[in-house]
Amino acid sequence: MVYKNWIQGSRRLSNYWWATVIFLGGLGFVLSGLSSYFKINFIPFARPVDLLFIPQGIVMTFYGTIGLCIGTFLWLTIIWDIGSGYNEFNKNNGQIYIFRKGFPGKNRQISLKYKLEEVQSILIDIQEGFNPKRQIYLKFKNQMEIPLTRVGQPLSLGEIENQAIELAKFLGVIIENK
Repeated sequence: MVYKNWIQGSRRLSNYWWATVIFLGGLGFVLSGLSSYFKINFIPFARPVDLLFIPQGIVMTFYGTIGLCIGTFLWLTIIWDIGSGYNEFNKNNGQIYIFRKGFPGKNRQISLKYKLEEVQSILIDIQEGFNPKRQIYLKFKNQMEIPLTRVGQPLSLGEIENQAIELAKFLGVIIENK
């Protein structure tokens, strides 16, 4: 029997929104700064040529460059789908496979392999407040804890509980609270 759980990476609607907004905002700032330097209006719906290049134009160019860099980074994170992958629990061969996509390079594919008999319990970590945290961990007999849920937008309490119960039943282990 095999239990497989797919993990969504960075291709979420909120990431598309923020990558677009930050990139376009950075582009607007760069064009405003360049318009103030060259005295040519690069933005048809505004008049940045009236700005003094020192200090407003140079500051807008600097902030725009930072915005373009962050926006490009966010778009590359979306294109590469960082964080996506799966958790596979295979009773047929007694193995656990945890796979995630990372950044290009030597850690592009993060693949972890463990034995089913090393699992001690399923650990649930729920922290409410301004920055809520709801995660499921795989706890091993050597006290090592591996997170199994996605990073970012937390799952609902019902989803966390159902996933933890389903996985604990499949593995035949207990559920602990962190």
